[in-house]
Amino acid sequence: MTLLNSASSSFFTPFKSTLLMEELPNTFTLFLEGEEPHSLCLLAAKELQVHLKNQEEWNHNFGLDENEEGAVIGKMFGVLVVKTLEGELGYLAAFSGKLAGANHHRLFVPPVFDSLTDGGFLNLGMEELRRINNEVVALEAEGTEASKEKINDLKTLRRNNSIALQQQLFEAYHFLNLAGEQKSLNEIFKQLNYKSPPSGAGECAGPKLLQYAFQQKMKPLLMAEFWWGKSPKSTFWKHGQFYACCKEKCEPILAHMLKGIDEG
Repeated sequence: MTLLNSASSSFFTPFKSTLLMEELPNTFTLFLEGEEPHSLCLLAAKELQVHLKNQEEWNHNFGLDENEEGAVIGKMFGVLVVKTLEGELGYLAAFSGKLAGANHHRLFVPPVFDSLTDGGFLNLGMEELRRINNEVVALEAEGTEASKEKINDLKTLRRNNSIALQQQLFEAYHFLNLAGEQKSLNEIFKQLNYKSPPSGAGECAGPKLLQYAFQQKMKPLLMAEFWWGKSPKSTFWKHGQFYACCKEKCEPILAHMLKGIDEG
């Protein structure tokens, strides 16, 4: 993987005022529930929200415009205030999961692992699962005793392939910390006695931001995440509101990634 020089990275947005240096915390600060985000996080988030409102590079229905087409999908976004090797102060931005059906967009850091790569094991594995599904449907239409036995065998094969593919995906995600130590999702959650990592682990904004910062030798200073768009079925998520990292998926990953960061 080719690493970009931090100051020239297209994912790094510098703050315009040098006076902001006076507001830097002494240790890394992660937004916690019930607190007010740091002023620098608020500034970064405000700039990012202006971009979300005005950009015309991609279309994603957040549910904020009645004229938008497609399924309504609110999204968590994150900002990480960093200092580059050159001492420049600015921030990185990330989104959870995919945005407008893609992993890569201007201004947003890349995923820890790109599962949408053409010819990658995930796409090939999904194609094989679809092939098995189609074969099952065709055999079910026959309705013979012989086809029933084949269907049972295919369903077992489908289940085993699906489990193996999920484990391969978990093993493909490797997370750095300040010391340069890497751990896969399987390693991180196995240490906490999880049978398996939760689905979607590693796709949240926080781990993406820290991963890119460590890769680029940037110093993480502050991080906060906010919800953008219409709330799903629950009323917990509110447009524009800040939230702490999720306990189920992110907390174990961040525990590894932030190890020793206050001493770094």
